[in-house]
Amino acid sequence: MSSNSFAYSEQSGGGEATELGQEATSTISPSGAFGLFSSDMKKNEDLKQMLESNKDSAKLDAMKRIVGMIAKGKNASELFPAVVKNVASKNIEIKKLVYVYLVRYAEEQQDLALLSISTFQRALKDPNQLIRASALRVLSSIRVPIIVPIMMLAIKEASADLSPYVRKNAAHAIQKLYSLDPEQKEMLIQIIEKLLKDKSTLVAGSVVMAFEEVCPDRIDLIHKNYRKLCNLLVDVEEWGQVVIIHMLTRYARTQFVSPWKEGDGLEDNEKDFYDSDKEQKEKTDKGKKPYTMDPDHRLLIRNTKPLLQSRNAAVVMAVAQLYWHIAPKSEAGIISKSLVRLLRSNREVQYIVLQNIATMSIQRKGMFEPYLKSFYVRSTDPTMIKILKLEILTNLANEANISTLLREFQTYVKSQDKQFAAATIQTIGRCATNISEVTDTCLTGLVCLLSNRDEIVVAESVVVIKKLLQMQPVQHGEIIKHMAKLLDSITVPVARASILWLIGENCERVPKIAPDVLRKTAKSFTGEDDLVKLQILNLGAKLYLTNSKQTKLLTQYILNLGKYDQNYDIRDRTRFIRQLIVPNEKSGALSKYAKKIFLAQKPAPLLESPFKGRDHYQLGTLSHTLNTKATGYLELSNWPEVAPDPSVRNVEVIELAKEWTPAGKAKKENPDKKFYSESAEEEEDSSESSSDSESESGSESGEQDDEGDSSEDSSEHESESGSESEAENKRAAKNSKTKGKSGSEDVDKENENSKTSDSSSAESSSIEDSSSDSASESESESESESRKVTKEKENKAKQDRNPLTKDVSLLDLDDFNPVSTPVALPTSALSPSLIADLEGLNLSASSSVISVSTPVFVPVKTHVLLHRMSGKGLAAHYFFPRQPCVFGDNMVSVQVTLNNTTDWKVENIHIGEKKLPVGMQMHVFNPIESLEPEGSITVSMGIDFCDSTQTASFQLCTKDDCFSVNIQPPVGELLLPVAMSEKDFKKEQGMLTGMNETSTVIIAAPQNFTSSVILQKVVNVANVGVVPSGQDNIHRFAAKTVHSGSLMLVTVELKEGSTAQLIINTEKTVIGSLLLRELKPVLSQG
Repeated sequence: MSSNSFAYSEQSGGGEATELGQEATSTISPSGAFGLFSSDMKKNEDLKQMLESNKDSAKLDAMKRIVGMIAKGKNASELFPAVVKNVASKNIEIKKLVYVYLVRYAEEQQDLALLSISTFQRALKDPNQLIRASALRVLSSIRVPIIVPIMMLAIKEASADLSPYVRKNAAHAIQKLYSLDPEQKEMLIQIIEKLLKDKSTLVAGSVVMAFEEVCPDRIDLIHKNYRKLCNLLVDVEEWGQVVIIHMLTRYARTQFVSPWKEGDGLEDNEKDFYDSDKEQKEKTDKGKKPYTMDPDHRLLIRNTKPLLQSRNAAVVMAVAQLYWHIAPKSEAGIISKSLVRLLRSNREVQYIVLQNIATMSIQRKGMFEPYLKSFYVRSTDPTMIKILKLEILTNLANEANISTLLREFQTYVKSQDKQFAAATIQTIGRCATNISEVTDTCLTGLVCLLSNRDEIVVAESVVVIKKLLQMQPVQHGEIIKHMAKLLDSITVPVARASILWLIGENCERVPKIAPDVLRKTAKSFTGEDDLVKLQILNLGAKLYLTNSKQTKLLTQYILNLGKYDQNYDIRDRTRFIRQLIVPNEKSGALSKYAKKIFLAQKPAPLLESPFKGRDHYQLGTLSHTLNTKATGYLELSNWPEVAPDPSVRNVEVIELAKEWTPAGKAKKENPDKKFYSESAEEEEDSSESSSDSESESGSESGEQDDEGDSSEDSSEHESESGSESEAENKRAAKNSKTKGKSGSEDVDKENENSKTSDSSSAESSSIEDSSSDSASESESESESESRKVTKEKENKAKQDRNPLTKDVSLLDLDDFNPVSTPVALPTSALSPSLIADLEGLNLSASSSVISVSTPVFVPVKTHVLLHRMSGKGLAAHYFFPRQPCVFGDNMVSVQVTLNNTTDWKVENIHIGEKKLPVGMQMHVFNPIESLEPEGSITVSMGIDFCDSTQTASFQLCTKDDCFSVNIQPPVGELLLPVAMSEKDFKKEQGMLTGMNETSTVIIAAPQNFTSSVILQKVVNVANVGVVPSGQDNIHRFAAKTVHSGSLMLVTVELKEGSTAQLIINTEKTVIGSLLLRELKPVLSQG
């Protein structure tokens, strides 16, 4: 963090800027505090002027107001061009606010963000860690597939950054890149593997989240880092703890055997785990081998226990599910108190926690019985919370507490919340089913509720009584008679249907009432609900079979009514019943068994908890809440029968660390200090103090080795940084040699260096100093005499390298290349505003060797602008003549051909309203007074596409109509051909490597790789010039972009066999990637 603090302290006039900003606010918006966020058009113009001001105070004030507009939900996208200019500002406050703005609009305004992508790439090498991280966030927020290679390189560099904050953001960017392009999975896994070895607590949570998103099945990556993650868990930030705990839960289920087997009583307390070897041997010698917990399994359970006291409900819930899924059942009870504590939180947290308790209480009632009163319903609880508490109370009900609970339920039934009252009646029914001692009591109480004034309560009581009577073989004729009388007053369809079903099932027990009920319902049949109609038909069929004498005509009348009902279910049921019960010559064999079919003994309904089937989902997950498998849900595997090899989690360094730790700590003042010290040390110190887990990182394992410490260390670092960093170092050395004769790009970099002058160099040096200090501190934590010797060797080796790269190789990072290169003094005369204007203009210094040439080939392909059917007879086509535009140097020339296919004259053809993206300009053709029938005319237009393939939308109008049309340029038409020598080509190509280079391999038949075929195919796609080549197997083409004049260098290098490599070098990486995608299929095809 030293670089950050230095950046803040070195702000020249930081305090004055704030005061000036306040003055500016008061002068610009005198209406008071609310004027600060005024957003009329005039104010936006003022903001643009303030952003273009030379004063930092005005820019800072403007940015604060813009961020304020965003916070109020107002659209500030039109200010994008004005804001993005200030990315290169020296003022750290302005930079931070600019990146806040860019992160907000990068995904929404992708095309605009792509225009300034080179600026973000430069910011990735900024000395300040906040700016580097913000630039990476913006870059990863631009959701466009063509910048995937740029994002990948940026993530690789950021993952090796000195700042843990930048590495954390690199882990976040991994997930975004994977969702954008899943094909990058293998490369991303390599970065994740490297970041998993990181010792910083800041990075741990983020990289595990990336692991869960990208490769959750790669358990092998966790083995070596398991103990480190367990020990770091307490110090990781809260949301990181949640992710790590869920991941470790899944890991434990695959690596350890179940602690729930017989004999897990051994694990009732930790004493048994720490039994002496002798006692363990005695136990093992007995006939039955007891269960012994893996030490790593115990480590996880022990290290998560303190987190039950976390202030974050999600952390407590995560630990609770871990204990539920992997801890011995005798130890899982400690989570109940913590979960009950969470019931004091807001209603959303209560809802999730109660759902999980409801699932747990089905299997293990004893865990929550001591806290029964915590689940009593309060009048202020929302309905969803009340119903969940009822569910838990039902699960916890037993013979001992049922009388107390029934008194509670009697109160709940009187609630004004009708949905809750209905749920309570269902709960009483479930209690009556589960506890046979209170069945009669509950039934009597429910019958009393039938006289309740509230219709919903009565209806629900009827439904529950019907279920209870089904379970009772004893006759309950009186209850059925009582319910039959209620049929006249109850209107709820479900209740009416339940009464009719009960009477039908027991029609032989109430022979006088059943026919009368059928008579009454026959009268109201046509006005009944469909559910009730079906039960009337069933009742009629049952009475026809048992009491045909009294009900034969009634049943036929009902069947006739049902035959012509509007609902096809009722019509089908009517036909089915008629054929089954009314015998005729067409009746099949089933008619003989009609009575057995209709009056068969029905199985009693099973009144179960709705949470019974949820226990197969991991607790605390979205899938558990929804009771369905959600996208991205990772299932818990079953316990393995035999534990996998535990040695995969061993790291050789652990034993060495145990030997060396006392020697290292002897130098400190606190010799007895443990890993989790209570002193107020900095987070980095505590996280880097060596422990059983932390000593596992790759860099320390290299240092612990006595023989070849420095060689191992450097080789490890090279393997992590990969071939890219090697190429970058070579390029850096090459650039330093050719610094004297560099182009305007180098001048630009030097200007920026001179602009930051003392502050930037001092800032970067302070970063280097602080980083080396922190490195030496972390090493001194566990240092011994042998390590001192190897450290001296390493320092000597580094000193030998220093003269070559001027301190750059010490870190092997590109971030410090601009600082390490010598700064040319004459460039300091340039003003800061001029430097901003010079950005991107890399052609000025090399204009003597680069000149626009005539196009090699002009394709005749035309594009439809307006179809004659859409244009009411007016047709329009356009093509690109590949000539410099006469209307402006930055514009692409477009020729539009208009055809009148009608039999009448089309008058006043002109361009109407233009809907162009920000920055795009268009020069329209002069209005055409008239176009004769079957006539045709060609006109010229100029469009500045701003070096992007964005669509230019506008209206093509006639005297009577307007038609919306658009022109989208192929990427090859955004270029102008350039004539240059092979030497100049190679020189420019050497300066456009690294992130400015994209390449791909092409496979095609050998006959397609002749010079003429390659030339024809390339110039057909892109307006490029041919560069003479001294080698037959290399074909070079050069062009520059129309808008900014950036070079576009294309190389086709033929390899052995039928392959070739296509390389494109340009500062405009987006255009380069697009051109690569256009050329590859053309060169590949026959």
